[in-house]
Amino acid sequence: MNKPLRRIAIFCGLLVFALLLRDNWIQYVQADSLKNHKHNHRVDIARYSQPRGNIIVEGGDAITGSVETNGIDYKYKRTYKNGKMWAPVTGYASQVYGTNFIEGVEDSILTGDDDRLFFNRTIDMITGKEKKGGDVITTLNPKAQEAAFKGLGNKKGAVAAIDPRTGKILALASTPSYDPSTIAGAGDKDEAAWKALDKKKNPDDPMLNRALRQTYPPGSTFKVVTAAAALENGLYKDVDEPTDSPLPWRMPVDNTPLPNEGNIPCKNASLRVALRYSCNTVFGKIGDDLREDKMREEAEKFGFNSEVFTPVRADASVYPKDIARSSNAMSAIGQFDTRATPLQMAMVAAAVANDGKLMKPYMVDRLRAPNLNVIDQTSPEEMSEPLSEDNARKLQDIMETVVQVGTGTAAKIPGVTVGGKTGTAQHGVANSKNPYAWFISYAKGKDGSSPVAVAVVVEGSDTVRDDIAGGKLAAPIAKRVMQAVLAGEK
Repeated sequence: MNKPLRRIAIFCGLLVFALLLRDNWIQYVQADSLKNHKHNHRVDIARYSQPRGNIIVEGGDAITGSVETNGIDYKYKRTYKNGKMWAPVTGYASQVYGTNFIEGVEDSILTGDDDRLFFNRTIDMITGKEKKGGDVITTLNPKAQEAAFKGLGNKKGAVAAIDPRTGKILALASTPSYDPSTIAGAGDKDEAAWKALDKKKNPDDPMLNRALRQTYPPGSTFKVVTAAAALENGLYKDVDEPTDSPLPWRMPVDNTPLPNEGNIPCKNASLRVALRYSCNTVFGKIGDDLREDKMREEAEKFGFNSEVFTPVRADASVYPKDIARSSNAMSAIGQFDTRATPLQMAMVAAAVANDGKLMKPYMVDRLRAPNLNVIDQTSPEEMSEPLSEDNARKLQDIMETVVQVGTGTAAKIPGVTVGGKTGTAQHGVANSKNPYAWFISYAKGKDGSSPVAVAVVVEGSDTVRDDIAGGKLAAPIAKRVMQAVLAGEK
């Protein structure tokens, strides 16, 4: 071969090598980034070329579906049953706006693209069947969810309910809400609905999942954590012994008296009396006696200062760090910078009800292939042990007093042992806005174990300010949710 031809051959060989190298780089190295690129419209077209798998609640009912469209690009569109009620669980799957919550976290299962469905896809390809998505079986109890959603009604707020024995999330409601079906498509109506849901145009922010993604000052419901800290650190051993709490009790450093709500018997009150009447002085003093580190340590055992994945992410609740003594005393009564999600406060009630063991909360029970084979199953997992069994039983005893003869009587259920704690948390500068109404509780079954723990927060309602209290607004909602769960236990 002469020299010019050899040079051309070498040059062509280098071009082929460069082409192969580039082709392999694109197919293997850049594959994921190209697939997930925001301008790669083919991915969305493929995602909606077949029906999505369904999200299913306890009892086997699907709360989602798919319907054929007349669109050019998308063959199917997502649909929802009782969309407003279930939106905090399902989230949305939109042809234009993507996915979130379970629709997002389990998207690969629902579309059928998950690696665990490779065998199913291969069989379908060989047999010529249409590709199908898998199903997500949740732990949600439809009766409890309905009780929570209807109980909130036109109030702004949230409910979280857990099975303390396993950590299963039984209800997750948030109001005001929205119907994900209205933004599932790619039409003008869907665009208009999306814009109407924008927080800038709708200050009620219906797309905010208040049960998982909003933290509030927990108010007096946090006194359950403070009581647990007192018992666990040996500050008091008997829930009926005097606490040596003066009235008035003055805050450290600035000597400001910490007020109670009304003329209530808080001087030297025992933990039982103090929780029954919600004595700020007793629990503020406990926080100061234990100091910040011990209070924060106990709060973190209950889950504070950490995000929770259910698998949907829940914002971290907060017990503040590096604070002054007076601020720690206020934090111990659920004010200052202490903040909690409704899920977090349901976890507090659940840990007490489960004899001191906190189970990790979860809402996906199992993932199922299109052929109905289970490809993943969630097993209950102990998350922590915030208090001993003995101290948990003591705390149950005084929380049950709150419901029997204290501020939580609206949660009484005939023939059922119920424990609870009310809370009314200050809101706004100098408490200028309507306070938040809280209630946390649990109910015991006939065997003495607790199948349900509930947290309710009412952020806003048309109730007169002076009538806003956890016992009046939140406790009746918690009662309905507990009754719904107990009815299914029979």
